[in-house]
Amino acid sequence: MSKPEFVPIFRRGVDLFNARKFWEAHEAWEELWLAAESDLVQFLQGLIQLAAAYHHVQRGTLRGGVRLFDAALGRLAAFPLRFCGLDRSEAEASARRHREWAASRIETESSATLEVDAYPKLAVASTEEALKPPREPW
Repeated sequence: MSKPEFVPIFRRGVDLFNARKFWEAHEAWEELWLAAESDLVQFLQGLIQLAAAYHHVQRGTLRGGVRLFDAALGRLAAFPLRFCGLDRSEAEASARRHREWAASRIETESSATLEVDAYPKLAVASTEEALKPPREPW
């Protein structure tokens, strides 16, 4: 069985995340995660968890969001902020703030959600070459 094409699927996940379609981004990256063999497994799982955290926030399920923010930030901490052509610095800074925001509202505003313009975006390199995994096999 051959592996899926990394770059187009990875990019699709980024585009979906940036469009605030967090569940769909999660699903796109999961396709790669299931086929990954290297340390990319942890990186992709961190992105998946980050998307899932924001999906929970969109739905107002803040407890699940906090748990997934913690998991995502923990996994992604092992990687440089610029990895696989992706600059996560803004998204991770936002995730830390949003984790605290969600945690502070769990007991009092269990269905609170963020304003649309508060959701972060992932910055992506402009070339397809930069989006490739750093080593093979991925």
